[in-house]
Amino acid sequence: QVQLVESGGGLVLPGGSLRLSCTASGSIYSINAMAWYRQAPGKQRELVATITSGSSTNYTDSVKGRFAISRDNAKKTVYLQMNSLKPEDTAVYYCNADVLTAWGRYPQVWGQGTLVTVSS
Repeated sequence: QVQLVESGGGLVLPGGSLRLSCTASGSIYSINAMAWYRQAPGKQRELVATITSGSSTNYTDSVKGRFAISRDNAKKTVYLQMNSLKPEDTAVYYCNADVLTAWGRYPQVWGQGTLVTVSS
């Protein structure tokens, strides 16, 4: 069984910063692409950022220049550094990973989510 556990969410003032973490556990052989998604109240879940096993990254336009995704393969952890936060960044942030385990490949493993609230 593979689990993803996020941490680092919270309440932050507009213009502030937060760093989210997501750690994978279980009988993992390797982790391919990892990603962060978010879902704001009343809206569909959207892709925020992705990072490949070789650390190539992509971002949705609304966070380019403000957010940075990174990973530590030894720790099986992906990070999302969020700077210059805006109220419209308020959402539940979910970690996603494409994982190879002893029982096969699981291309869509999800974490439980962590709430980020940007408000004054």
